[in-house]
Amino acid sequence: MGWFDSPRSRDWKSDIDFIDARLREHEIRFDSVHSSDLERSRQTALIHARNLGIADVHDTPDLKEINYGKLQKMKKMWVSRFFPQHKKNPDLVYPSGESFRQMQKRSVEYLSTLAQAHPGKTVLIVTHAGVIRGIVSHFLGLDYAVHLEHKISFRYIGDFLFEGSDCVRYDELGKPSGFVCDGAIEIPLTRITHSES
Repeated sequence: MGWFDSPRSRDWKSDIDFIDARLREHEIRFDSVHSSDLERSRQTALIHARNLGIADVHDTPDLKEINYGKLQKMKKMWVSRFFPQHKKNPDLVYPSGESFRQMQKRSVEYLSTLAQAHPGKTVLIVTHAGVIRGIVSHFLGLDYAVHLEHKISFRYIGDFLFEGSDCVRYDELGKPSGFVCDGAIEIPLTRITHSES
């Protein structure tokens, strides 16, 4: 869990091949690749960058998974038993760690800054399921507490279109997320920006 660098999943290579094929199918041309600085994310980003002909990966702690602090290497079942608010209360701060809300804030700020700094550019971001849930909930205006447990596959591809720091369109190009499968959203989703409302 969290900042502990877990080993790659058994299907890691086939997941990368799936994502690569979907990106090629949609003929998406990327200007840069950004990643969490956790090694499991960074290594995946480096492979995608190489496949895309991009020399560098910009890694950042802002895209890290949640910091579970003292619970970092604990089993998920144990955490759920002894911390009943786990994945129910986004404001629960884990011992010597952070809350889901704090993780969401740092990753949303990073993405908003990136979108404003690179208008008209297409950026590939490689990050973690918890970060993705926070980003989707924020930019689509969803109640974060309700959506803390949605499944995010290793084959998820979220397609966000930004105008300034507002997400004006969202789609999913890979395996559908729990947001779609559980009926929380229908895709593609177009939103009214703050400037239009």
